[in-house]
Amino acid sequence: MIKIAVPNKGSLSEMAVKILSEAGYKSRGMTKALNIVDEANGVEFFFLRPKDIAIYVAKGLLDLGITGRDLAADSRVKVQELLPLGFGSSTFRYAAPQGQNWKVEDLDGKRIATSYPNVVRDYLTEHGMKAEVIRLDGAVEISIKLGVADVIADVVSTGNTLRQHGLEPFGEPLIDSEAVVIKRVDADVTEDEQVILKRIQGILNAYNYLMIDYNIHKDNLDAATNITPGLTGPTVSPLAREDWVAARAMVPKKQANQLMDDLSKLGAEAILASELRIARI
Repeated sequence: MIKIAVPNKGSLSEMAVKILSEAGYKSRGMTKALNIVDEANGVEFFFLRPKDIAIYVAKGLLDLGITGRDLAADSRVKVQELLPLGFGSSTFRYAAPQGQNWKVEDLDGKRIATSYPNVVRDYLTEHGMKAEVIRLDGAVEISIKLGVADVIADVVSTGNTLRQHGLEPFGEPLIDSEAVVIKRVDADVTEDEQVILKRIQGILNAYNYLMIDYNIHKDNLDAATNITPGLTGPTVSPLAREDWVAARAMVPKKQANQLMDDLSKLGAEAILASELRIARI
């Protein structure tokens, strides 16, 4: 029975549970159970605080875990990253009141409030600086106004929350984060675990790609193929219409509209984009 840690709440939890469910695994549903057993797939899921997951995995108490790269880094335990999941993307940055023109070198001797103290301490050590790191479990943005800290270090997604509190980021990101699948560093990935990873990757592929179908004149097929090369080449079938063919190819979802524009300029017709459910590539 493979034991997998899943975030028990928050945005990481919602998306992780959705992906696992679409990959064919048993869902927790509306219950608040801390663990569920999926006998059919030989998996047991444990729903834990995202900050604790890397610790359990690093100790070998759980085989795999889904958590944020930043959370794993802050735990200071050794884990290997098996698969980036493409959601929960954010950067971890310093921020200070707008208009004060802070620089990273100004942090020396200052007070820094954060929910990720170890990430900050490691950064300061790496850059030869000393500062007072104040750990807060939430509402970090208000700490400067309350006089608790001079600057903060926090997760930044859109930056809207910082702006609402009159703050702006400065310096390079301490870490670029997203949700990842992790495993203990000195443990090999088993065949059964590979099946889980491939299932998850199949769902991620479906999120990131579309299938485009279109009809094109044979004279323009090479140019169209350059636009939609697919993964190993498009599928091309003859049409009843003389000198015309039907083509089908997988394309990155983010590029789909531009690719459809380009195909239209070539004279392609009946251009259709279809969502994918699962895609093993």
